[in-house]
Amino acid sequence: MAKSPSSGGKRGKTKSRARTIWGRIGIGALVAFIVVGLTGLGGLFFLYTTTDLPDPNSDFTTNTTFIYYADGETQMSSLSVQNRVSLDYEDMPQVMKDAVVAAENRSFWEDPGFSISGMARGAWSIATGGELQGGSTITQQYIKILYLDSSQTVTRKVRELMLATKMGREMPKEDILEGYLNTIYFGRGAYGIQAASRSFFLKDAKDLSLSEAAALAAILNNPSAFNPSGGDEKLEALYDRYTYVLDGMLSMGTITQAEHDEAYGSLPEFPEVPVNNRYGGSKGFLVKMAEEELVEHGFSEEEIQGGGLRIVTTIDKTMQDAAAKTAKAYTKQAAEDAYGDPDPADLHVAISSVDTSNGAILAQYGGPDYVKNQRNWATTDRPAASTFKTFATIAGLRNGFSLDSTFNGNTFVPRGDTQTIRNEFSYQYGPAVTLRKATADSINTAFVDMTQQITNGASEVEKAANDAGAPTSRGWDLNNRIALGAAEVSPLNMANSYATLANGGERNDTHIVAQVMDSEGKVIYEADPGSEQTIEKNVAANVTDALTSVVTEGTGTRASALGRPVAGKTGTNGVEDAITSAWFVGYTKQISTAVMYVAGDSGNEDLEDYKRPQDPTFFGSSYPLMTWVDYMMIATDGMDVEQFDTADDILPEVSTSPAATRSASPTASASPTPSETPSEEPSKEPTTAAPTTAAPTTAAPTTAAPTTATPTQAPTTATPTKEPTRATQQPTAKPDETGVAGGDGDGDGDGDAGQGAGDGGSEG
Repeated sequence: MAKSPSSGGKRGKTKSRARTIWGRIGIGALVAFIVVGLTGLGGLFFLYTTTDLPDPNSDFTTNTTFIYYADGETQMSSLSVQNRVSLDYEDMPQVMKDAVVAAENRSFWEDPGFSISGMARGAWSIATGGELQGGSTITQQYIKILYLDSSQTVTRKVRELMLATKMGREMPKEDILEGYLNTIYFGRGAYGIQAASRSFFLKDAKDLSLSEAAALAAILNNPSAFNPSGGDEKLEALYDRYTYVLDGMLSMGTITQAEHDEAYGSLPEFPEVPVNNRYGGSKGFLVKMAEEELVEHGFSEEEIQGGGLRIVTTIDKTMQDAAAKTAKAYTKQAAEDAYGDPDPADLHVAISSVDTSNGAILAQYGGPDYVKNQRNWATTDRPAASTFKTFATIAGLRNGFSLDSTFNGNTFVPRGDTQTIRNEFSYQYGPAVTLRKATADSINTAFVDMTQQITNGASEVEKAANDAGAPTSRGWDLNNRIALGAAEVSPLNMANSYATLANGGERNDTHIVAQVMDSEGKVIYEADPGSEQTIEKNVAANVTDALTSVVTEGTGTRASALGRPVAGKTGTNGVEDAITSAWFVGYTKQISTAVMYVAGDSGNEDLEDYKRPQDPTFFGSSYPLMTWVDYMMIATDGMDVEQFDTADDILPEVSTSPAATRSASPTASASPTPSETPSEEPSKEPTTAAPTTAAPTTAAPTTAAPTTATPTQAPTTATPTKEPTRATQQPTAKPDETGVAGGDGDGDGDGDAGQGAGDGGSEG
């Protein structure tokens, strides 16, 4: 086995001394010529003689990065100075030294510490106003580590060049490697091999195995890309780099073939490691989002963690506090009032609030504590339920229909299909309902009828969703039922999609970082919202007009409590089957907010156990809308009351003939089964509900029975209500509870049929 100098081996000479000297003289002369041109001969000599070699235990320090709320003054968090425990060279495990050399610089023990051609390129870059290029040797990397500031002065660049040259000539290799291994960044806030060993494997560096050392050596090359906690894709990338390290160690003779083969098969096991307390609480999700966004924009983890940056986010502290308080209050309330005895920790509330004008995230609640559970429910895709019908409305208006076009409101089997399409509780609205009413009352059959009449209707609905800001995800089956809500979207993307409508059809990219300044206060990054007109302005205005009907006369009447123009949509995924998600997405002219409720570790478990005693099921118009109202009352407080864009009538280009789109009169069950029908009118809200926002005092229009036509199927037992009758008595607040709204007992009326043929509906 070959040995490094630390174990007594001698370095072989691979080139003749003469060739090496003449090579260095030739290219070195070029380097000297350029640098002398920059500084003068006297200046060059002065720089070289006054450049001191670094002491990694005193010279290498990082500066704390601070993260602020949108006001730029209130601190949200900080990314602390380095987690580093220095080791003497003799105390560093040989396997770690060998692995790093194999990973980063296999000629380390023989080369002069810097690449002559690389230094020439660096000098030329300096001479032409560019940046000193990243070093390819361990010595050059070490130099780069020592300079995390972002200044672009010629003085700093030339000093780096001088330091690299002097270090390669005067510092022993062992000292260079010691400094490097004590300062290199591995991710997770860990600098140096001792901190990295503890952060990734919960052990001291001296106890590392070959496979663990090789894995760490692989990670240091790109801590973000090779993060073992980053999912399967990053694990695969890490494994490729890991095998490269092992192959290098074998070729260098620092491990045997047997050792290589034993470690080669798989990565070592990475134990569960506690997350740093700086991520504690709900704000931890915001800190992680800010870090990840900066990485996407080209910032290195070293800069973010220890570059002394000043990061100003888009998060409004008042709104964020309101989101967290409201979400936690309703989680507690739902558990206390639940049907049964569910665990409150299994109920998840997500809130995403976006500035409609520029995509800035104003507030976001992804969970109560990032340290305990890193799943950010606000960025997790789940079935969007009837909130997805908004995209079908866009598609309909783009393809020849108007808000006055009529579609089938009754149970039917689409032409060429075998699956019965039903409304919630099999309710019949009549053979002709307008698109406006279908949107307000979330009528499944009408949206399926419209989708099948549009050429490539499902694809048009998908395109409308993408244009608004909802990227295609799971459950986006391209069939005539796409609008019914099996398609999965995250609350953040739903909030942004509806923001596009409020913004006249101009879509912005969501972002959480507004501005970044370096340690000297210079702005080095500023967010660009990237606005793009993706939906026709008048189409957006008409859809907004339809969604205001949801608030004024449909399933979202609670939202009118804001006392300003509001447009929005409820959604309940399930109803007669398991309720797996419940939503309200709504917006004013300035703010778009999505609220989603899901249950269980997977976010796909039944919400039924958490329903309110007075509700037949867990409707989107119950806790989700109540949460939305309480949050938005605070978020919009003091804002100007702005009107939505005026919608010009869209004249229909397609003559709708609902009767021609179905196979025949409905042949599904003539009346709902008792399990599909609420047995009695829900009781009025209990006086212990403790609202912060009362429902409007004016009676909401009754939507239980359509006036356009008589239902074609008369139940033989009792007529099912389209939604539970709203209570007229307002609840009184408990003095010790704030942030938890009372309600009026209304249901969504949007339990969608989706994939459930003949079962009364499984989407909403």
